[in-house]
Amino acid sequence: MATKINLLPWREAHRKAKNTEYLVVLGICGALAGLVGFGGMKYAEDKVNFQNDRNARLEYEIALLQEELEEIKELEETKNNLLARMEIIQQLQAQRPQIVHTFHEVATRIPDGVFLSSVTQTSNNAMVIEGRAESNARVSALMRTLDRSEYFNNPKLEVIEAGKIDGISTFRLVMTQVNPNIEESE
Repeated sequence: MATKINLLPWREAHRKAKNTEYLVVLGICGALAGLVGFGGMKYAEDKVNFQNDRNARLEYEIALLQEELEEIKELEETKNNLLARMEIIQQLQAQRPQIVHTFHEVATRIPDGVFLSSVTQTSNNAMVIEGRAESNARVSALMRTLDRSEYFNNPKLEVIEAGKIDGISTFRLVMTQVNPNIEESE
């Protein structure tokens, strides 16, 4: 009689053990894969957060620099305004003796028989003289003497009218003022 050995439970037990071992290894691998994925995700998230923090800090620094740039622009504008004012003041200081020279030149260049009624400065360099003269020749003499002056150029007679009753001429003379001191310094 032949002995019959039943190997089925052993094979089943061995298969069950292998399946269990396989499932445990599969679970461990899944857990490791999950941990690696989670760690990678956290690492990437940390990198993104770090870059976002850097970006936020850079944006804050840029905002501070923009404010400083605005202050610098305001200071530059203030500086330019002050420089312009200083330039105007220097020009006025340089022109201050001009009026004295102008009146001195007019007073010394007026020939006898010419009487001035008004002296007007119409712009920076233009000057209008109105007055009366005993004759037209006296007005011509005034124009010649003013033309020889360092402080006046191009005297032009705009109007001359002879008086009907008394014979005295009324005239209006326009000329250009020149400051020889400024031309020398330039």
